[in-house]
Amino acid sequence: MRNYENLVIIKPTFTAEEIQSSINAIEETITSNGGVIATTDAMGMRKLAYPINKNERGYYHVIYYSVAPSAISEIERRFRINEDLLRFVTIKYDTNREIAAWNHLVEKANKKAEAPTKEEVAPVQEEAPVATEEPAQEEVATTEESSTTQE
Repeated sequence: MRNYENLVIIKPTFTAEEIQSSINAIEETITSNGGVIATTDAMGMRKLAYPINKNERGYYHVIYYSVAPSAISEIERRFRINEDLLRFVTIKYDTNREIAAWNHLVEKANKKAEAPTKEEVAPVQEEAPVATEEPAQEEVATTEESSTTQE
């Protein structure tokens, strides 16, 4: 089994649920052909370098996996049929140096996947400054009222 990386660009017009179901279908295509997914990396919505089918943006998702070389043609055939995908690219990691790079990318993607669990606490802390801004707005309102009462 060889190591591969697939970058897929999904249509930006989909909702979050539709994007997730499309990603699940892509991963199912890989696993149904005997592939073992090492990790995935959701890069999110990004601007495209040039419009593709009148789309200026696309949802980028990277999948790192191992599969027999004979299955790649079937996986790519299914990707071409899939109308949810704007573009895809398959990268093969063959030499020892490339395999070491693939392992590094997998580790990096795993660390990135673990990082959002730590960041989920951060938005709760960001809500506190919002509460301090509200009294400032009330002070402005009372100042406006006092200026109208002076007239």
